[in-house]
Amino acid sequence: MIDKKICVSIFLIVGLLLSTIIWAQSSKDNKVDAALFSEQPEKLSKGIVVLELFTSQGCSSCPPADELLQEVKMTYSDNVFVLSYHVDYWNYIGWEDPFSKKEFTERQSSYNKKFGYNGNYTPELVVNGKEHLVGSHKAKVVNAIKKYSATTSESQILIKNFKRQEDKIYFDYNIIGNTWAKTVRAVLLLKERNTQVNRGENRQKTLVNTNIVITEKTIDINDDNPFGSLAVPSMVKEGEELVLMLIVENIRGDILSAVKKDF
Repeated sequence: MIDKKICVSIFLIVGLLLSTIIWAQSSKDNKVDAALFSEQPEKLSKGIVVLELFTSQGCSSCPPADELLQEVKMTYSDNVFVLSYHVDYWNYIGWEDPFSKKEFTERQSSYNKKFGYNGNYTPELVVNGKEHLVGSHKAKVVNAIKKYSATTSESQILIKNFKRQEDKIYFDYNIIGNTWAKTVRAVLLLKERNTQVNRGENRQKTLVNTNIVITEKTIDINDDNPFGSLAVPSMVKEGEELVLMLIVENIRGDILSAVKKDF
């Protein structure tokens, strides 16, 4: 019969070994996670990457994706464009997202039909209008950025003669490349806002949202008169920073090029 003291000693040694292995794996995972954004943006090719996050202030799993989108915006400021679309189907749960619109839910549904995905979910991240993934999955987001950064854009769009007159902005644009069967999506973004949520799944939390889509419209490309305008919604507060983003899409909804202007 094995001595009781020997059994206790063996048990303690095994427990110590297991704890060491778990701690080592955890440290390894943390190092890998921290390294995801360590590659400098200038080392990447300059293919255009447009990330459209479908999110909601009423969704408890969305804040990590919102935070990741902010991190991406701060890390890849050149060729990566981020947009935050707030959908309306979480509003019933107790908190009505002030940025949510039915039209944004419809845009998400259109994408998912294209992808052959049944239904909508949050947080969903659509990359260049070509694929979707969970918006809080950092490794997959970084891999998607690297993948599309390494591609060559089919066209280039430039903003010219931009001006703001009170509650309206005006701009000209120029597209370099083939414009047949393509459209321009003009999007106005609120650069950032903090919201104190009092009800719903995120109650008692202060949420930070970035590059919030507040209005948009599609412009049929006219080579003779490349001009557009957008009204600034009344929800924009004095002093808040805005972003104008122009996105070139083909008939399938694939994103080919983009440009932005902060103001």
